[in-house]
Amino acid sequence: MYSLSHWKERGNYLTYRGQRIFYLEEGSGQPLVLIHGFPTSSWDWNKIWPALTERYRCIAFDMIGFGFSDKPVNHPYSLFDQTDLHEVLLDKLGITQTHVLSHDYGDTVAQEWMARQQDGNERVSLLSVAMLNGGIIYGVHHARFMQKLLNSPLGRFVGPLMSQRTFNKSFPPIFGPNTQPTAEELDAYWSGIAFNRGQRVLYKIIRYLRERKRHYDRWVSVLASPPVPLIFINGPEDPVSGRDMAEAFLSLGPDQQCVLLEGLGHYPQMEGPEETLATYLAFRESLEGN
Repeated sequence: MYSLSHWKERGNYLTYRGQRIFYLEEGSGQPLVLIHGFPTSSWDWNKIWPALTERYRCIAFDMIGFGFSDKPVNHPYSLFDQTDLHEVLLDKLGITQTHVLSHDYGDTVAQEWMARQQDGNERVSLLSVAMLNGGIIYGVHHARFMQKLLNSPLGRFVGPLMSQRTFNKSFPPIFGPNTQPTAEELDAYWSGIAFNRGQRVLYKIIRYLRERKRHYDRWVSVLASPPVPLIFINGPEDPVSGRDMAEAFLSLGPDQQCVLLEGLGHYPQMEGPEETLATYLAFRESLEGN
């Protein structure tokens, strides 16, 4: 496991729309882009990062508004913009095609990216997509109280007042009962959120919940008929997007690939890194065998 400070030291920055974007790039071979969730950062991948970089050229951005990237108050935060960010910055890195491993908020970025590929207007081509727990089907996702509050008219006042104490109470319940985050991990999660006073923009970023509703047909259709190989890896103990979400995903068609990692919650890559890594590598091996 990398500490948050070690993660930052290994990273670098690119510019997107005049804003500095933190990213980590290590390894060699086929590109693999790892897309983090809300409200955390690319550090979420730290436990499986070393094993992945032994096999692939791994790139993980802190999306705008997250982690060590800039968090401008007046930025028009949207999932479409975050997808643009990935395509623009990968193009700057000379990457024209990539595999994707995503989580939570990042899943919907991957869905929009697949939709662009379906439409034939992607800038960087996808080779495969693996998604971890996320609200990939609107209406099945069970928003937590804090998410609802941030997404309400009170959000602009609640976000800036959020404290680590509040976070430490609201965050652990989305993990499995036997895979709770340590105090050190909670400190790292919070430090990434609070860096550059990130609490100020949480109420703007969380409008992605409205985007999921508005673009339901576009983003669910690519799950039912994906343009590239797709797998959903799910920690069913997650109260937000766990077993219910896995069942909804499987109901989209007979060819859906879904693996349940029993006992794990919303952050499989942190709660059960060995199981998550093994499942992802098996998925990749199955592609090479076809």
